[in-house]
Amino acid sequence: MPVKWILHWQPNPGTTVSTQTLTEVCQCVESIHGSKDGRWKATLTYYKPMLRDPSVPTEFPRDFLGIALQEQPGKYYFIIRSHRIILEAESSIQIIMEKLQSYKSRVSLNYEGFQYQLGDFQLRIGKAAPAHSESLRGILMEVEYLPISSLEKSKRILEDFVDILQETITKKTLPGHFIPIEPNFGEYGLADRYTSQHTAIQYAAAMAHLIASGRN
Repeated sequence: MPVKWILHWQPNPGTTVSTQTLTEVCQCVESIHGSKDGRWKATLTYYKPMLRDPSVPTEFPRDFLGIALQEQPGKYYFIIRSHRIILEAESSIQIIMEKLQSYKSRVSLNYEGFQYQLGDFQLRIGKAAPAHSESLRGILMEVEYLPISSLEKSKRILEDFVDILQETITKKTLPGHFIPIEPNFGEYGLADRYTSQHTAIQYAAAMAHLIASGRN
């Protein structure tokens, strides 16, 4: 499948993310002839175990992330970041987990927004907001290079394209810039050929950054 880079918005010191910033970022994409091509959504859920006695040592994960991607509606991805493990399951696993009640959803976050087509590139730009809330927590952008599925071969092309986007944003003097999510895919046992598991890992890293920045 095509390679994707995921980038999160880093506000300038003393500023915060806003819907106005999101609107203006979309306008930047449209100014370089990006055409709107529908909507997109990804949902991330942070799970914690339901322990009868938290003081008793356990052998199962103390927490993990579950990720649903629009591109793979029949799949669900689990990521245990502390052990660098990613698992792919059928989407019905969520129903099984709910019935077992061994883990409980602590935080659920939606990334959603608009999709744009720009030559050989597909962009998705949207907001991060808690489920069942319109509260804006962050801004995220996916950049997908459609012709290539090799991370190494697409790297320079994606770097150049992202530089053009950043330059366009800088000219508009927006209060921040995008930073690429750069996890070490090799730690998860993933190869150079891109898969949806690579996407899930990037989303997990983006959510971890968002949670960490909210604590600061």
